[in-house]
Amino acid sequence: MAIPEQIDARTLDDYLEVMTKAVFQAGVSWAMVENKWPAFRKVFAGFSARDVAQFTDADIERLSNDASILRSRNKIAGTIKNAQTMVALEDEHGDFRKYLRSKLDYKALSKDLQKRFKYMGEMNCYYFLFRVKEPVPEFEAWIETIEGHHPRMREMVELGLKKNSQAAAVEELP
Repeated sequence: MAIPEQIDARTLDDYLEVMTKAVFQAGVSWAMVENKWPAFRKVFAGFSARDVAQFTDADIERLSNDASILRSRNKIAGTIKNAQTMVALEDEHGDFRKYLRSKLDYKALSKDLQKRFKYMGEMNCYYFLFRVKEPVPEFEAWIETIEGHHPRMREMVELGLKKNSQAAAVEELP
């Protein structure tokens, strides 16, 4: 199974896709979500945030009956609400990244994300922010504040940090 890597989020659609993956991975096998991800992209309009924000109750019903994805009615509705929230924040701040960087620190941003977005608990906030290369606390200290054992999160962070240090080393070459 591939551990999700960090990305350079360039558009609101990139942020929506990463957040949606966090939402749907919660409580299920990451491999299961990864296997169905091409279907998620298709049914959620390529994660066009502005298109998904316009989805209706009929779309929720349609997606809830689509066997090609995980059919959690609540998470489908949450994804639509999250797209609406992202669009509103981008419109308000001029850019979603500006919203993310408008908070004083990780703790304030995580708290705000959890308040504004559906299915974004502390684990999902860390996952989301780490994947889109926003500042997060040192993993070893942060994970001590979270109940349970989370080996996939540890693997994801280790992979991301390794790739970042390799990229930095390449940039320093003459």
